[in-house]
Amino acid sequence: MTSDSPAPLRFSELGLPDVLVQATDDAGFSHCTDIQALTLPTIIEGHDVAAQAQTGTGKTAAFLLGSMTLLLQKEGAVTRQKNQPRMLVIAPTRELAIQIFNDAEQLGQHTDFKFRVVYGGADYEKQRLAVEAGVDVLIGTPGRLIDYFKKKAFDLKALEIVVLDEADRMFDLGFIADIRFLLRRMPSPDNRTSMLFSATLSNRVMELAYEHMNSPRAIEASQTGDTAEGVEQFLFQPATDEKVSLLVGLIRKLTPSRTIVFVNTKRASETVEGYLLGNGIQCGTLSGDVRQKRRQRILADFTAGKLPVLIATDVAARGLHINDVTHVFNFDLPQQAEDYVHRIGRTARAGTTGEALSFACEKYSFSLPDIQEYIGQSIPVAPITNDILPELDPPAKIEKREAQSQNSRNQSGRKQGGRSPGGRKQSSNQSGNKGRSGQNRRGRSENGQKSGESSGKPSSDGAKKDHSDS
Repeated sequence: MTSDSPAPLRFSELGLPDVLVQATDDAGFSHCTDIQALTLPTIIEGHDVAAQAQTGTGKTAAFLLGSMTLLLQKEGAVTRQKNQPRMLVIAPTRELAIQIFNDAEQLGQHTDFKFRVVYGGADYEKQRLAVEAGVDVLIGTPGRLIDYFKKKAFDLKALEIVVLDEADRMFDLGFIADIRFLLRRMPSPDNRTSMLFSATLSNRVMELAYEHMNSPRAIEASQTGDTAEGVEQFLFQPATDEKVSLLVGLIRKLTPSRTIVFVNTKRASETVEGYLLGNGIQCGTLSGDVRQKRRQRILADFTAGKLPVLIATDVAARGLHINDVTHVFNFDLPQQAEDYVHRIGRTARAGTTGEALSFACEKYSFSLPDIQEYIGQSIPVAPITNDILPELDPPAKIEKREAQSQNSRNQSGRKQGGRSPGGRKQSSNQSGNKGRSGQNRRGRSENGQKSGESSGKPSSDGAKKDHSDS
């Protein structure tokens, strides 16, 4: 397995076609990241690749530049129909598919390639007609791809390149049967170039690679568990009822320009959003019941700096390429140690610095030992002082989101209706053992209400929705 990082390479030294070098210049990219320097020469030589690198290291540009180089080196088959893509990129979530599409258009702006993106939740007919009108590079989520394939909007007979992005996430979301369905309808592995990119190269990921790829080169740019350089980590240990007050206090004290707050459940996202808005902090939420157009608008406003705080479940932990995120809050500690690395990798990108602040409350502190073992270090504990536990105004009334179904709308309404704003203000005013005891009792009550929620939230937030959205 290749793992040593080579000396920094310039894109102009890799033998890329001039149109791609020009695109990297236009984008302000001069030197390769580690994963790009390791994989691009191998891809350009025509070898299959199974590559592992931590999030935010430039994996997308690596497989796009390498693939477009191969496509530019030869013409497509003379008999290829306009709805037969030469390249297919499969991504686990809508957000990631859109990000890849945007990067493809940027890096391929000086080529004649037709890029198309398909995903569930929006624009069914518009996406289908665009694919049927002509496609060279097709990017999409598994459900929508299979839907269009079965309806003959496209076929895979002329496919030359396939890329599986975030392969480990595909397993987490239950998409492997869908992936195998598509792989078995492509030209055989020795008649195509296959690439697999993943945050981890686990046994199950490599088993998939060896089954459906042609002797892939395994490449690792960083060790599993490595956190992004430049991230300063802090751990706070609040009572459950102190978490929202602590979050508001830290945001006010740190005044971050662009912040992501990670939560584990949709219900927690509603709580955080209500209190932040009620206390004068503008924010937006990404969760499974938000319509696609609204999700894209929230992401666009956050990326443009119009929205300072983004609240997200783990659907947004990977694949979002947003620069200048200064702070990441783990309002809820993730239940999987790997997700901690993915979350805090949203900050300190491209050589910048950032801070990751995590709350270890009674409900989620059980995952802390696994996280610290996985990253190979103890997270420094920061004190909780009165100046970062302000009294809170009541939460703002959140306009009921358009949900994917009437049931989820009803559930959302019931969840919001169960909030009691008074308890927060009381807990932040209390002090001493009596106050802490009251906070803990409330925390246990809240935990009891939440204990019935499914821990499998990512599947409802991710591309698995494609089948129903279609």
